[in-house]
Amino acid sequence: MQGKLIVFEGVEGSGKTTQLRRSQTWLLAHSLFNCLQTQGYISHLLVTRQPGGTELGQSIRQLLLDSAQSPIQAKAELLLYAADRAQHVEELLKPQLYQGALILCDRYTDSTVAYQGYGRGLDLNLIDQLNQVATGGLDSNLTLWFDLDVEQGLARTKLRGSADRIEQDSLAFHQRVQQGFRELASANPNRIVRIDASCSEAEVSEQVQVVLQKWLMQWYPAVLLHS
Repeated sequence: MQGKLIVFEGVEGSGKTTQLRRSQTWLLAHSLFNCLQTQGYISHLLVTRQPGGTELGQSIRQLLLDSAQSPIQAKAELLLYAADRAQHVEELLKPQLYQGALILCDRYTDSTVAYQGYGRGLDLNLIDQLNQVATGGLDSNLTLWFDLDVEQGLARTKLRGSADRIEQDSLAFHQRVQQGFRELASANPNRIVRIDASCSEAEVSEQVQVVLQKWLMQWYPAVLLHS
């Protein structure tokens, strides 16, 4: 499998989606990415998300995030996310990675651990098993964790207008989610890189670009010999 999977994670309002889009623009204009593409190390750049990265996933996303829906039980919520992930991995992620794509994905397995495990209090071993089933063992090559105070993040979401079902949950829930991300980052330092999301949008982008350039050069050192 030639491609690489880069995941953007964080609590509500952390700016991960904005930074994903900024990263897309930056990569497409960067000489290093263009060199990697020209020399055949990367075929193309793909942006996607979970939930909602496939046609089926879009319907699941609406069920999960629509605040007008009737209450969803925690285990049902977990299984819906797993169903979205299974479809996304098999329909999109694995085929694109085999083609050599560099994929930027908005949320992946760590979100399920943080939200349904730490946030909802569901069994972490069960979640790990479901993630393994849904992904077929496909892990991210790099995860950027946008670390931001929960209250600051929720304040940002309010500025956007209407909140989705997850954003409307209690402060305590979101604090547990943040603790989940914190513990995941501590346990997986070789995969998860912390980004200080309390800075300005431009400053956060600079952090992300430094990390992306460093990891691309680690993954494809041969390109330096030809650039």
